[in-house]
Amino acid sequence: MADHYEVLGVSRDATTDEIKKAYRRLARQLHPDVNPGADASERFKLVTHAYDVLSDPDQRARYDMVGDQPFGGAGGTGGFGGFSDIFETFFGAAGGGGRGGRPRSRRERGQDALVRVTLELGDVVFGAHREIEVDTAVLCETCSGSCCQPGTTPVTCDICHGTGHVQRQVRSLLGNVVTTQPCNICQGYGTTIPYPCATCQGQGRVRARRTVSLDIPAGVETGLRLQLPGSGEVGPAGGPNGDLYIEVTVSPHEIFSRDGDDLLATLEVSMPDAILGTTTTIESLDGSVELELRPGVQAGDVLTIKGRGITPLRGTQRGDLRVGVHVVTPTRLDHRDRALIEEFAKRTRAPGPRLAEFHQGLFAKLRDRFRNG
Repeated sequence: MADHYEVLGVSRDATTDEIKKAYRRLARQLHPDVNPGADASERFKLVTHAYDVLSDPDQRARYDMVGDQPFGGAGGTGGFGGFSDIFETFFGAAGGGGRGGRPRSRRERGQDALVRVTLELGDVVFGAHREIEVDTAVLCETCSGSCCQPGTTPVTCDICHGTGHVQRQVRSLLGNVVTTQPCNICQGYGTTIPYPCATCQGQGRVRARRTVSLDIPAGVETGLRLQLPGSGEVGPAGGPNGDLYIEVTVSPHEIFSRDGDDLLATLEVSMPDAILGTTTTIESLDGSVELELRPGVQAGDVLTIKGRGITPLRGTQRGDLRVGVHVVTPTRLDHRDRALIEEFAKRTRAPGPRLAEFHQGLFAKLRDRFRNG
């Protein structure tokens, strides 16, 4: 077996830069495109193989240790001190000795993409359609994912002959051992691209903005992610697209809030209307609704309007609109109004203030009912 240092024409204490310069000089002389002779082709393979070993610090250290002698390297350490390193080299890091495997495919699946969308509460009630701009990787129109300039094709690697791997034989304590590693020339693909596409730089894809049509179903909520399979980035060399995920955020509404599939709202009622009762019209998210207040309605009472809530994400029957009553007590009275209220208090003989059951809030009883029901 030819000595790698002699093949490159460098000394054993040559630096990494000296090894690289020697390889470039020889590669320019011996490359098949420049020197088509059979002898030059064989020498080019030897030079490339020698450079692959000596340019990698770990491989160079192992080569120096083993060399062409069965029990030691050029440093003369000898003995059995390096046996574990040798064993690991041939049976661990080499990945199973002489196994070759198939060359890598340039076509890979693209990455998934995430886009955040902000919705109004009305979009949650009825669902919505959106046209979303996505900055992502798309197929290169010049090469259609081939990675090559139009009119050219990938060329079989003349080092690994299309296998994507190279075999290296080294003498060791165990005899001649053949290891298999990815080819450094073609990066394990088995082919090289002499003329990469100028548009995508040989990637088969480019960055661009594209529009994605999205139908958002009713019933979504903040934090929910919708998945669009195959709408993410196109893969290298025109590989299959990844997925697109849409993360939803629902903006707060001035009037309505959400409780499961129900909508909650507060209705301010004057004291006379609360006492005498009345009929009023309120604006829900999908039109006007007539609401009747019975005489003597109390603060905290909840009026239910069926079917004016949210359509569930996996269902068809809408929730309800629940309106909590808030009685507004007047804070400014003239003498006549005050006299009327005092007269009313005397006639009704209303009891004075007293402690009562603790009230947690306008919708406390309603939410407790949901938890227990």
